Amino acid sequence: MKQYHDLVKLVLENGERKTDRTGTGTISMFGLQTKYDLREGFPLLTTKKVNFPAVVWELLWFLRGSTNINDDLTQHTSIWDAWAREGGELGPIYGYQWRSWPVYRETENGLYRKEHIDQISNVIHEIKTNPDSRRLIVTAWNVSDIEKMALPPCHMMFQFYVVNGRLDIQLYQRSADIAVGVPFNIASYALLNIMIAQECGLTPGIMTHTFGDAHIYLDHLDGLKKQLERTPGPLPRVEVAHKPVLEIEFDDIKLYDYVHQGFIKFPVAV
Repeated sequence: MKQYHDLVKLVLENGERKTDRTGTGTISMFGLQTKYDLREGFPLLTTKKVNFPAVVWELLWFLRGSTNINDDLTQHTSIWDAWAREGGELGPIYGYQWRSWPVYRETENGLYRKEHIDQISNVIHEIKTNPDSRRLIVTAWNVSDIEKMALPPCHMMFQFYVVNGRLDIQLYQRSADIAVGVPFNIASYALLNIMIAQECGLTPGIMTHTFGDAHIYLDHLDGLKKQLERTPGPLPRVEVAHKPVLEIEFDDIKLYDYVHQGFIKFPVAV
């Protein structure tokens, strides 16, 4: 994961001081990009422990279309607790937009009927039937729903690219917490690409991570400098059961050979 260390170094050395919504303060850069070849191993940081089970539970929660922390899957991770409203609801966040994007269609009598678009099912179908399409896109940035969301999507859009039997993915992340969020996001979208590639009979390829505002919170500086003193080790590998993506369960995903260095605690800016 030299790419991640290089990203941290770049922002530490060239970032500019910037205020932020949380009031914590950041060092920030805009318009960066990293790449990970999934054929070389699963991109899970080895210079600190990343909670891979939480990555899996959250991704499956999104894929189920869930938006409430009291859903069965979320009992295994508290990632979204700080943003949840009374009753555990988060509004129409990722899962809703991925699986139930709202659309109003005009009926024969001139009225409008609310329907929903399942972007995940649609993109899997398109990869299988029209792999050269340049429209293999899923987005969570629904402008009309932003105000209803407990937290607007940070990793807001991803696109697939099929070439020579390989499935690549590019993620656009408008806001990226480099210390806490980015390692999690890398693992989550790498896993998603592996799952979809397998269903579509393709080889997982290159993950491109494109950033808008890539930032380091000021209270994360010491932890990241400590992490940069560590040497990255060999990447682990992931195996996923041969099942349709939307039928995959937690126990269908296995992580092997994950040898990591000690956990580094970073406060979460809410």
